[in-house]
Formats: sequence, structure tokens, C-alpha cells
Amino acid sequence: MTLKIGDVAPDFEADTTEGPISFHEWIGNSWCVLFSHPKDFTPVCTTELGTMAGLKPQFDSRDVKIIGLSIDPVDDHRRWLDDIRDVTGHAVTYPMVGDPDLKVAKLYGMLPASAGDTSQGRTPADNQTVRNVMIIGPDKVIKAMIAYPMTTGRNFDEVLRLVDSLQLTANHKVATPANWKQGEDVIIAGSVSNEDAKKKYPDGWKEPKPYIRIVPSPN
Repeated sequence: MTLKIGDVAPDFEADTTEGPISFHEWIGNSWCVLFSHPKDFTPVCTTELGTMAGLKPQFDSRDVKIIGLSIDPVDDHRRWLDDIRDVTGHAVTYPMVGDPDLKVAKLYGMLPASAGDTSQGRTPADNQTVRNVMIIGPDKVIKAMIAYPMTTGRNFDEVLRLVDSLQLTANHKVATPANWKQGEDVIIAGSVSNEDAKKKYPDGWKEPKPYIRIVPSPN
């Protein structure tokens, strides 16, 4: 299964470090960041999970739920959590999905159907494609996807920036330019005519080119 932006995130039931969940029900009316890991007790992932734990209050303030996924049983996840806290200084207080039968990884297209049905005996290299970040909206639709190699730790400040852009553009007919940060100027969406734009922005806009209309952020 190949997922893309605009697809409904597949629903699933699974055990997690915080008990069993039904994914769509767990998301509820919030946004969600699902990020996956090839295997427990791997160095880069240890730093990532701790970094995300440290940033959790910022995601909470944006009504974004965090959930991790790793190709190992929940009991292994729980033992790993101690290492994560020791290494990063942050306790993981969001759920981590156990996927010892690889069902969720396959459902999300992170592993092929031929990968088998058990995490036992699999190395991080076997699971190297399980390195994704997906941002899912309250409507359960995938809004953004990022994939990383095992050797490059993820930039979760960028994930926060991406969430800010997605939430802004979901509520206003604007787009955000390169390297945009919350509060900076935005671009009026191309779907908005000049006539309608004048109603929304009576003071006008900066127009370096006829197809680029820059205005202050609605927020």
C-alpha cells in the first residue's frame, strides 16, 4: 500500500505503552504526529524520542497528539523508555505502538508484504524504511509526510513549523513561503481572486510579481 498526502490515514488497533488503542478514536478531534522507528535500542531513535518528549508541551499547545511506532513488542518499548530518559533527560509521556507482527508498518507501506509477520530476528537495517513522520488532521487525512534515513536524526523543530503552517493554511486561504515561521508574512492563495482578496485585505498587499501577493499573517 502506497500512501500519499490527501489519503485517509489507515485505522488500526494496537497495544501501546499506554494501553490498547483504536487509532482514529485515539486521535479524536485533534491533530496527530505519527513517527516511526526501525527498532528499539537504536542510537539515533533514542535521541529522537527524547527530543520529541521535550517538545511535547509545544505540540500540546497546538492540540497535536504525538504517537511513536517501533517494530518491537511493547515490553521492549517500556524497557527502552528508561534509556531514553537517561540519555536525553526527558521522560516519554506519549504512547508508543508495539508492532511485533509488522501489521501497522505494512498497513502504512513502510515494509513490504514479503517482510514476514514477526519482528524477531530482524535488524535495524531490515527495517530501515520504517523512518517516517506523518502529520494527520482531525479529519484523519494525511496532511504531510517526511521520510528519513537511519543515519540522520529528524528535525522536530521543522515538524513544529510544518504543523504551524498546516494549521494556518487549513483555516485561511493562504500559503506559507520558504523558511516561514509563525507570525511572519504569508502569501494569498492562488485560488483567491484579486476582487475577493481586496475584501479580506483592504490595505492591499505587496506584489513582487503578479502571481505573488504577500500579506501579514492572519494570526
